Amino acid sequence: MKSALVLGAGGFIGGHLVKRLKREGFWVRGVDLKFHEYAETEADDFVIGDLRDQAFCRTVIDRRFDEVYQLAADMGGAGYIFTGEHDADIMHNSASINLNVADIAHKRNINRVFYSSSACMYPAYNQENPNDPNCREDSAYPAAPDSEYGWEKLFSERLFLAYNRNHGMANRVARYHNIFGPEGTWDGGKEKAPAAICRKVARATSDDTIEIWGDGLQTRSFLYIDECLEGTLRLTRSTFEGPVNIGSDEMVTINQLVDTVADIAGKTIHKEHIPGPTGVRGRNSENSLIEEKLGWRPSQTLRQGLEQTYSWIETQVRRNTPASV
Repeated sequence: MKSALVLGAGGFIGGHLVKRLKREGFWVRGVDLKFHEYAETEADDFVIGDLRDQAFCRTVIDRRFDEVYQLAADMGGAGYIFTGEHDADIMHNSASINLNVADIAHKRNINRVFYSSSACMYPAYNQENPNDPNCREDSAYPAAPDSEYGWEKLFSERLFLAYNRNHGMANRVARYHNIFGPEGTWDGGKEKAPAAICRKVARATSDDTIEIWGDGLQTRSFLYIDECLEGTLRLTRSTFEGPVNIGSDEMVTINQLVDTVADIAGKTIHKEHIPGPTGVRGRNSENSLIEEKLGWRPSQTLRQGLEQTYSWIETQVRRNTPASV
């Protein structure tokens, strides 16, 4: 039986990845600071601990695994990443994890680790026009991410690829673009835009007004979790090291995202635009390289993914809403 190690298995993407690997017949060890908040883990072995601790990292990377997925990071949505209040933690925590994982995997003779980078590492100067952002993989330099989160992701990309060059490893690097779906953070300040909007619409009644950060004209693309997993596994098992975008190229404004969720909910929703962290003006996945190298690109529409995500978040909202007296 093949074995897999999922670091960050208590998180949104990691939890779904564990399920996917189990369906493929893998024995899976999951590692995280916490158990998954919204679903029982399907991992055969789940270890709670801190991957910033090198000694702990050695205890969980204790053998050769057939596949290793490094998803563990200190991260969140715009309200967490772009305020500047968490920069030191984000950089220290995530870099410490990646330094430990890369080195211990090498010393355990694990020659391939999948590393999840982020589109946040792309230069801010290429993302000022919301209608025509440039997120081609070769546009990464001269480097100028718009957040310390993006700088740390760029550093860690280079770290894993340096281990390829210097130690004969075959690590794989993907740049995720706004992954969303059920069983992800939907409240509390670390949720991303699709989840936050689904929550606000679910809590609203028809003809209510919800708050949106900025003018709502900033553009993004959002990739449903199942598509993310497919791209991740294809890259990990391929001969291409990356970095490569894993994201949708269906670009929408945040206002359009709100309108789509409202339509799914069957509600008339008004928008109040307020000051808040918004990140770059435009970002969209450029998928020519992944199609060339892997013969694949995401195909599911944003609406299809939002329908499933809204249904799940609406259920969470109902469960967490006190009954009226």
